[in-house]
Amino acid sequence: MGLVPIILSGGKGTRLWPVSRELHPKPFIRLADGESFLQKAYRRAIGLDGVSRVITVTNRMLSFKTMDEYRALGQSQIECGMLLEPEGRNTAPAFAAAAAAVSRRFGPQEVLLFLTADHLIQDFPAFRQAVEQAVQLAQAGRIVTFGIRPESPETGYGYIEASGTDVLRFVEKPSLDRAQEFLASGRYLWNSGMFCVRADVAEEELKQHAPEAWQAAEQSLAAGRTLEGQHEWQIMLDEKAFALAPDISVDHALMEKTGRASVVPCDIGWSDIGSWAAFGNLFPSDGKGNQIDGDVIAVDTENCYVHSDARVVGAIGLKDLVIVDTPDALLVARKDKLQDIKSVVAHLKERGDDAYQIHRTVHRPWGTYTVLEEAERFKIKRIVVHAGQSLSLQMHHHRSEHWIVVSGVARVTNGEDTFLVNSNESTYIPAGHKHRLENPGIIDLVMIEVQSGEYLGEDDIVRFADIYGRN
Repeated sequence: MGLVPIILSGGKGTRLWPVSRELHPKPFIRLADGESFLQKAYRRAIGLDGVSRVITVTNRMLSFKTMDEYRALGQSQIECGMLLEPEGRNTAPAFAAAAAAVSRRFGPQEVLLFLTADHLIQDFPAFRQAVEQAVQLAQAGRIVTFGIRPESPETGYGYIEASGTDVLRFVEKPSLDRAQEFLASGRYLWNSGMFCVRADVAEEELKQHAPEAWQAAEQSLAAGRTLEGQHEWQIMLDEKAFALAPDISVDHALMEKTGRASVVPCDIGWSDIGSWAAFGNLFPSDGKGNQIDGDVIAVDTENCYVHSDARVVGAIGLKDLVIVDTPDALLVARKDKLQDIKSVVAHLKERGDDAYQIHRTVHRPWGTYTVLEEAERFKIKRIVVHAGQSLSLQMHHHRSEHWIVVSGVARVTNGEDTFLVNSNESTYIPAGHKHRLENPGIIDLVMIEVQSGEYLGEDDIVRFADIYGRN
């Protein structure tokens, strides 16, 4: 019997927009120490006793970005498994798919520890102690959740009424008056969204209380495609089967129905960092209550959080505002209106603006590209291809491309010819030509790509061969 951490990593990137986007959701946001939420979750998982493998459930579009995050931590001895969802269907289908995958791959007696990828836990020793208690309960056949002892009457969290480790009931997000009553009673805990359960117990209870979620998970696993590596494996869940899974949380699908629920009350320095106001509290305040992240000059400004990715930001005569500046989007909001950020994201999506979905820097399996400038009939990108990686053999109908190598060496296929392009050299790819870009070297290949043509959308691509299995 072993402990297998399962990191649930997803989200739609709305509450912390514009840093968080649909294809760069909250788990990838970096904190003041340079690590992302996801990296911190991974460190917590591998820091637990007896852990030799970690499984991540995430969207298939985020798989390569997730592995880049893990590889940067240099923990190559840990086995990394990934379950790749074709779409988000809430936590119950992800929970079911992980339980089914672990049971079949490693055995039904394995204990699963479901962790969130986008929460902050600042007291690791207390967290490890809570996990040890949860594992003991899970080995005895319980489905364990982690309850956070409340420090204030929060209305943004679900609650658990408990007596010791016995769950009496789950409560939805309360009004302020009820939250104050919960805090005063001493019987209620914040629901952290983390769980611990034996794989066979999860299967039994899901089959009884959430059969549709379990059936969809099993079928999507059986019909999915598996890729195996030395210390890594991925299962791409079948799209048609997974689409039949209900869009429902673990709490609603299972925890509120099962008779085997237990809770571990704990104080682990937990926060879900659910808004920019909460994120700002991670930074020290100046004498006027401002939290500054980046190159910011604040004059006659009070109680503001100001974030800048690159540019200098001047804040003058402001109060109670959140200002978040990124290369392609700027957020200015009153602190009491942060819940309306999702409306901005919805408007962007309705009008087809990519700012709801991606940043100017986009991650791909082979590296990254950054859009430096774009206007009618031209686009300029900075492309980084990691050592030994390769773009697909492809063709564009509507655009031509000029490639200029800045550093490293490029192996270029252009039509029937294959040749090397060195630093300070360039080549031209006409529209309609089959072409491929590869990095045969041991350092990153950096190049500038200038696109020109009547249509420059990323969907103008025909792939003929791809080492990453993309169509």
